[in-house]
Amino acid sequence: MTEEQKKEYVFANCICGKCPSWVECDEKGGFCLVGKSQCIKEKKGCICPECPVTAKMGLKWGYYCVAGSAKSLMEAEATG
Repeated sequence: MTEEQKKEYVFANCICGKCPSWVECDEKGGFCLVGKSQCIKEKKGCICPECPVTAKMGLKWGYYCVAGSAKSLMEAEATG
């Protein structure tokens, strides 16, 4: 899957807007790909484990909206 295909898949299947932590603003979700939200500041529940993107992309974290993208979390984990 190319980077463009990943991006299309993430935004087509993203469920961020249904999350208890979601804050309505000028963002469209996909935080596992794009990184932290500029609007979401509080953890009020996380549905990332239920997202089809999590299974398809083999993701293992949650709260991407406040923690950062899967890529940044993977890099942080690798460097300890």
